[in-house]
Amino acid sequence: MLTNILNDINSVLAPRVCFGCNAHLNGGEKLLCTICRNDLPLTDYTFNDENPVDRIFYGRINIKKASSMLFFSEKGIVRELIHHLKYKNQEEVGTFLGDWYGQVLKENHELLNSIDLIIPVPLHKKKLRQRGYNQVASFAQRLAFHLNADYVDNILIKTANTKTQTKKGRIGRWQNTKDLYTLSDPSYLKDKRILLVDDVITTGATMEICARTLAQATNTTLYITSMAVVP
Repeated sequence: MLTNILNDINSVLAPRVCFGCNAHLNGGEKLLCTICRNDLPLTDYTFNDENPVDRIFYGRINIKKASSMLFFSEKGIVRELIHHLKYKNQEEVGTFLGDWYGQVLKENHELLNSIDLIIPVPLHKKKLRQRGYNQVASFAQRLAFHLNADYVDNILIKTANTKTQTKKGRIGRWQNTKDLYTLSDPSYLKDKRILLVDDVITTGATMEICARTLAQATNTTLYITSMAVVP
């Protein structure tokens, strides 16, 4: 009762606005107004049929299946959501999307019974201290809840504070001298079926390096997903 009253007071003093269009949110709306939520560019990709996310990784890494929830563009609702998540301390965006996509994915009963571990693409410890949280964590945690899997964020470790997603040539040069990611305990992953999770897939370079690192463990089966993918 008291919580509801305080929420009502907060809504009056600091009205909640839609992350997509900045309109005031009505009762029952969360993060997005109904119009923006209906306008979200859902991919409709699951882990059943072949899709364009699978094709990003063909001939590059050995994965069982790949997917993504949303299409990302430089202008639009998805960019605003992920911007708030990464740079404005709005971790609830990840929870919101994770619960939504988790409900979709658990309808795939084969996937529901297949995933042992869900692992987020990690931040370097310096970046983690600066931001205070891994922007992928809340999304991955909710997927783990819905898929009855264990969320694990202390096995895959990033060893350097460098960007990995857009300049694959730079990544290649880095790999020639040192592994960008490493495993703290490869034996823990033995025989595990793993879902690797990121925020946005662009070239797939980050996921490729993380997947190769996870594959160093014995007999792993790897799935990949993300909040969004660049078409």
